[in-house]
Amino acid sequence: FIELAKEDNFKFLDIVDDRPFGLPWTEQQKFAFQHLNNFPEQMKVATTFSVKGFDKKDWAEKTIRDLKLSLSKGAKAVKIWKNIGMELRDEQGKFVMLDDPRLAPIFSFLVQNRIPLIGHNGEPRDCWLPLDKMTFSQSYYGSHPEYHMFLHPEYPSYEAHIQARDNLLEKYPDLKFVGAHLGSLEWSLDELAKRLDKYPNMRVDLSRISNLQLHTLNDRQITRNFFIKYQDRLVYGTDKAINANTNPAEFKKSIHDSWLRDWLFFATDSRIQLAGFGELNGLKLPQMVIDKIYLKNAENWLGISASIMNKN
Repeated sequence: FIELAKEDNFKFLDIVDDRPFGLPWTEQQKFAFQHLNNFPEQMKVATTFSVKGFDKKDWAEKTIRDLKLSLSKGAKAVKIWKNIGMELRDEQGKFVMLDDPRLAPIFSFLVQNRIPLIGHNGEPRDCWLPLDKMTFSQSYYGSHPEYHMFLHPEYPSYEAHIQARDNLLEKYPDLKFVGAHLGSLEWSLDELAKRLDKYPNMRVDLSRISNLQLHTLNDRQITRNFFIKYQDRLVYGTDKAINANTNPAEFKKSIHDSWLRDWLFFATDSRIQLAGFGELNGLKLPQMVIDKIYLKNAENWLGISASIMNKN
């Protein structure tokens, strides 16, 4: 992957997260820092923190100590994952949401030290809709009903996740925040624009390309105007993972092809086929806007030279 990034002129942010499956975050981070030491000019690292022991009185203190250690090793940002809001419960069995006051010491620490926070909050809105009302997720949620929140009303609603995130940004206006996957507002550029207008330190990554292409198909000019108006608040990103059983050659081709397709969508007016919906023309954004979403915004946000937020 790193060799491909060099060939395709990408630098990237390797993001660690605290998920209940796959490699534990500590193992993810060990590999990330190993690569960072070997390729410091090609990549940077975003760390995370564990919610294990959340109900213990010293959890926040230990978590901040862990964050300080990760930052001392070179991490440039912190990722908070959707387990907060969708999995973590307190000792009373209530879901812990992003605006829970017990998380306050963590956010205060990030604000005081001007550490950016990447927030993956909830799921796409499709997750809370019936299958026949979904836009892109019918196959996945049809095959994984256990994750289909429409079938599980005992879980927090989509609106509750968005409100908790908005409450966080209200309380910490100086928090440098990047909303993963278009800030979980992939379905509406209008709703996303409202948040970008209201929260000056909020940015979003663009790793919901299919949704952006659908917006373009529905109204190319409105979508293009959105990019131009908010050109300082958007960061190109992907949502890719490398697994132990991944075929290296196939993965390399897949990543390269994906990067190229995205580039054509943003930088040209080429005809693009959006499966199941029709054909659209790429946005052909001005060069200045392209430079910002691929490079300059990430440099400004992280305070270093980085050009892609890539999910690991």
